[in-house]
Amino acid sequence: QLQLAESGGGLVQPGGSLRLSCAGSGSALDRWGIGWFRQAPGKALEGVLCINLRGEITNYDDSMKDRFTISRDMAENTVYLQMNSLQTDDTAVYFCAARAGGLCMPRRFDVWGQGAQVTVSS
Repeated sequence: QLQLAESGGGLVQPGGSLRLSCAGSGSALDRWGIGWFRQAPGKALEGVLCINLRGEITNYDDSMKDRFTISRDMAENTVYLQMNSLQTDDTAVYFCAARAGGLCMPRRFDVWGQGAQVTVSS
């Protein structure tokens, strides 16, 4: 059974960068669609990026596409979210999730990690 664990969150100043990791156990991540989502305080969950089993990337939100990138390392069974030029509005809990079938759409994901807090503040 697949389990996901995020790491790499923390406090960063505006303009800074962070890389989040989503480590999988129990199944190879390249069999799944792996998405990154975030939820800011008082706001709904929103999609960020997703990578499918073929390595194709789906961008869920144009406002982040020039600053955030997704990648995976199958030797480590890990998917990464690289976040650059972070802004205070990027403060949120970031979740990775896995979708059975290997695709990124529709956005119904089956397995979720516990989340990683990212705080952007001076």
